[in-house]
Amino acid sequence: MARAICAKGLEKNHPELAIHAAASLCGQPGSGELQLCESAADVLSRRRTDRVLVLGKSGTPALTRMGANMLRLDYHDADSRMVRASLVAAAAAPGDPILADAGSLALLTLAERVAASTIPVLIEGPTGTGKEVLSRFIHKSSPRADGPFIAVNCAAMPETMLEAMLFGHRKGAFTGATEASEGFFRAADGGTLLLDELGEMPLGLQAKLLRALQEGEVVPLGATQPVKMDVRIIACTNRDLPREIAEGRFREDLYYRLNVFPLRLTALRERVEDIAPLAVAMLLRHAPDPETGRWICDEALAKLEAHKWPGNVRELENVIRRALLLAGSDGTITTAHIVFDSAVMPVLGVCVSPTNPPLENASGRNLSAIVRQSEAQIILDTLDGNNGNRLATAKALGISERTLRYRLASMREAGLMVAGGAR
Repeated sequence: MARAICAKGLEKNHPELAIHAAASLCGQPGSGELQLCESAADVLSRRRTDRVLVLGKSGTPALTRMGANMLRLDYHDADSRMVRASLVAAAAAPGDPILADAGSLALLTLAERVAASTIPVLIEGPTGTGKEVLSRFIHKSSPRADGPFIAVNCAAMPETMLEAMLFGHRKGAFTGATEASEGFFRAADGGTLLLDELGEMPLGLQAKLLRALQEGEVVPLGATQPVKMDVRIIACTNRDLPREIAEGRFREDLYYRLNVFPLRLTALRERVEDIAPLAVAMLLRHAPDPETGRWICDEALAKLEAHKWPGNVRELENVIRRALLLAGSDGTITTAHIVFDSAVMPVLGVCVSPTNPPLENASGRNLSAIVRQSEAQIILDTLDGNNGNRLATAKALGISERTLRYRLASMREAGLMVAGGAR
């Protein structure tokens, strides 16, 4: 699978970059994973990207956004890590996966192949590895690209609401249903429905999902007749579903229905070659002034590549945004600007204490605000007492793990600094 960018004046003015044009940039010279070409028409015909890369030799290297679809790469050493990473990042269309690792590129080729079909896709991998980005790429590469893409996080909604939100409901179907709703399945008709964190879906709802997949129809709450729909399902999970099946938390028949074409994203530390191009893309995305040239020195990239990345791509994004703030007006990010999350939030107690004030200052606030803060403080204290273990915390609080995850997500949205915890 070749990716292409239009590089102005490449052959005449920048012959040293021809080496990188013929290489995958991941230790496989000649595989042609990345192609630089002179003609913008040639790029557009490939339907990969419409980006144009303007190249220039300079004693002060910089990568600059010159417009929505144009980048300028001023380089000093054609063999530097940053130059190679910039070429890979520039070759990806906006929103597409940015990959250079051989295993990652092989996975992307499989994803492109399965995109042409209508079979369900199950994407597995740790949190923060880019499962939704890959899902959007599959939709964009499919015949359904002009149809809707609806993403639903199965862990972010209360259990009582999830069924109505997925399958729709009639007016008066339950208390508060003052008007009918078509639901996410019907909203995605003719397109793709992404069910993120599928492993969090309650067992009872899994049975209804299985029927929707088998029959191609849904029965809204309060209705007696099924409604046909044409939806391609992509499911994502960070759970070990075979283990969930063995422990009675996931339906085996639903697993086999979804597991027609599984794709697995590995942790970022296992695909080191992806780190530098991702860092470059985030540099362009989060630079305070996009039209000001930015650079990451090779030593800083080496430091990024040596890190274990427990938070995967999300953690990398945090680190790059932090580095941009620390660098300030300095156009080059150095090792001094690379500060990892573990150095910022070493323990849960440190995260919580500055942002969650004690309850004795509660006067003047209404009861609901006091109750919300009390609940948040109890949850955080219990989570801290269980060393961040969500399952033990849920048992101690007498609630389900799903409810705990929903509460933690709500607290994060409210601005509380909550550490992620293990299951």
